[in-house]
Amino acid sequence: MPGASRISRDANTTLLMAKKERSRQTRRARFLLLLPVLLVIGIFGLFPLSIALVYSFLEPGTYGGVEWVFSTDAYVQFLFERDIFDDTLTFNSAYLQIFGRSFGLAFITMIGTLILGFPVAYFIAARPPEQRNFWLFAITLPFWTNLLIRTYSMLLIVRDEGIVNLLLINMGIINEPLEMLYTDGAVLAGLVYSYLPFMILPIYASLEKFDFSLLEAGHDLYASRVQVFRHIIIPITRPGIVAGCVLVLIPALGAFITPELLGGGKKLMIGNLIALQFGAGRNWPFGSAAALILMALVLISLLISLRVGAAKEGSHG
Repeated sequence: MPGASRISRDANTTLLMAKKERSRQTRRARFLLLLPVLLVIGIFGLFPLSIALVYSFLEPGTYGGVEWVFSTDAYVQFLFERDIFDDTLTFNSAYLQIFGRSFGLAFITMIGTLILGFPVAYFIAARPPEQRNFWLFAITLPFWTNLLIRTYSMLLIVRDEGIVNLLLINMGIINEPLEMLYTDGAVLAGLVYSYLPFMILPIYASLEKFDFSLLEAGHDLYASRVQVFRHIIIPITRPGIVAGCVLVLIPALGAFITPELLGGGKKLMIGNLIALQFGAGRNWPFGSAAALILMALVLISLLISLRVGAAKEGSHG
């Protein structure tokens, strides 16, 4: 019996060691599979971000670049203006206004693309399967053309001698061209046009496998169209709506080409401000600080929205 007990203990020990070895091999295999992704994130994401973080705490060089002297002036400059004679600080809201304009235009762009994109996504999802590919092709077709060229096409449409003004004048609605170019409205139209597919495609992905018999069931239970929309369609498409809003809001905040061309440099957004600091402004630390502030604000907004969404999900069940 003592020998049998020892053999049993040895067998258990061997089995335990074999399980540990399989677990180590599994972890090693998972790590090797994740290694390319981690390298891409580290090289193209974290490494540039680390450079921007370091640069934001340095002093600007005379002709661009940085001087390796620790300084927090880049963050102070965001809210205050330093007097060149006595070094006193005065509150300056210029950069806050640029950030406010950027967030405002980006938010309106998100709402505009949602209002325009949801019916389009619903229309495509309601088509027979053999027709959907055609409509998806039509939605993604603009992506075959460079964004710069597409923005130039918008410039030709909204300028004083553009298609819109010519049509309105020929129809007798107006006598003089409307001033649309180099306004917030022109920038907004360009942003909505540029990012509309980013809203349509995620919503369509949520609606693609939607069972439309649920709509009939809702109407059979005497639900109105508004109630069917609120209690059936919206809950099912919520993941697509959230994804579309994120995909539109974040790039719209950092848009550069559209405000530059359609805003004429008079309607600066955050992307233009950052590019200006790295270019003509020769203030790399402040450009880095502005980029990091933008990223921090976006992350905080996303975390708040996720918490609010989680709280609502928990309250409903």
